[in-house]
Amino acid sequence: MPKQAQYNINDILSYAVEIFTEQGFASASMEEIIARTQFNRRAFYLEFKSKRGFLHAVLQHYVDTQLSRCQESLVARRETGTVAIDDYFRAYYSLISEQGCLLVDCISELGRSDEQVQTIARHYYDSLQLCFIACLERAQKHQQIRPDVNIEAIALQLTCFTQGFAVSSILQDGEDDVLIAMRQVLSSVALNQEADT
Repeated sequence: MPKQAQYNINDILSYAVEIFTEQGFASASMEEIIARTQFNRRAFYLEFKSKRGFLHAVLQHYVDTQLSRCQESLVARRETGTVAIDDYFRAYYSLISEQGCLLVDCISELGRSDEQVQTIARHYYDSLQLCFIACLERAQKHQQIRPDVNIEAIALQLTCFTQGFAVSSILQDGEDDVLIAMRQVLSSVALNQEADT
């Protein structure tokens, strides 16, 4: 009869998010990863094969558990598209101000050479953009934004802001910048702006 694993893989992946966010992929040593996660070295290599394989699992876990929580506001609210977007950016800022964004860090460090990082990032940002499109469509339906607005273009802009905010929050260290920029985009397409343009 095979032995039951003596570790909780989700706990290990959660601990590793901190390690990779603090140090990056290249600087995080296998010794520290194994020591901080209390993962047996042999089990580690049986489970993940390599440090890079481990990073891919950690990154997917981060997207599935932490980034997806921020995204919940975009799909949970059916009636208020612009409020849902505002809620998303508040939750996202709260996440990245505490620890940074592992996804953006991985893209910056490995995005050009690591196809799995590219795939995870592309899938997440495509999903996020679709959520923004749905919110903006709700906003149009409820007459929160003008009917002539190119929803896809605004959703793409908001998605790009999401990526950039992870970097600017490190440099600027201020919530106001994130929310001001997002609100400016939405106010430029708001229904009450029609007379001004």
